[in-house]
Amino acid sequence: MSLISENIKFLRKKMGLTQGQFAESIGIKRSLVGAYEEARADPRISNLIKMATLFGTSVDILISKDVMKLSGAELVTSEFKRGKEVLAITVDQEGRENVELVPQKAAAGYLNGYSDPEYIQELPKFKLPILPTNATYRAFEISGDSMLPILPGTIIIGEFVEDVRDIKNGKTYVLVTKSEGIVYKRVFNYISENGKLFLVSDNRQYAPYQVDVEDVLEVWSSKAYISVQFPDASENKEVSTEQLASIVLDLQKEIVKLKEGQTG
Repeated sequence: MSLISENIKFLRKKMGLTQGQFAESIGIKRSLVGAYEEARADPRISNLIKMATLFGTSVDILISKDVMKLSGAELVTSEFKRGKEVLAITVDQEGRENVELVPQKAAAGYLNGYSDPEYIQELPKFKLPILPTNATYRAFEISGDSMLPILPGTIIIGEFVEDVRDIKNGKTYVLVTKSEGIVYKRVFNYISENGKLFLVSDNRQYAPYQVDVEDVLEVWSSKAYISVQFPDASENKEVSTEQLASIVLDLQKEIVKLKEGQTG
């Protein structure tokens, strides 16, 4: 058997996937997985990218390293890095990266197609000039009220995070996960302690929960949001009713002064 066939078989089993489950995860036939693992066929580059992304590694490691003999540092690299070389993107006619939008209705499909250039090409895309040009961005339409005052239907603009270990405690991220799908949460990083991320909702009616780092497919650090709805002030716990009343009173006083100036 070849090195790459051994690596595919080893990593698939490490993830606890059958050949059928693995095939479904990357969008190919089960018989093709068998051919890869028995060295009867060599994977196309598009399938190599999908497999490497699913395994949380790089194409280079998949085809050139014996993953069963990697050192601890190399295993960490393969486990936590989501390299840009396996990230599917689109560009405009000038070669500048677009911001692809993942609507709520496309969330389920994104779990299977996130590394497929053809799938990403079909997503809506736009430009946002205020964003720095030295990073890759993607937009996700969120659902539910777990992150109030950010409302359901809000579009979160995220910057791609290559290394999961770079997650900063208490910051908000869009996580693409195998078990929970696409989630927008405030994240706390306990990878070095127990290999987990702690996900917290701003709406305290929702209980925090943990995910294994192996469950994470992509990480996007939130940088901006777009909404056609203005947050309800009553949902912003940082502003009390008394504070709002004081603001309104001050505005009323300013209006009175303006009117007096016009009549004087």
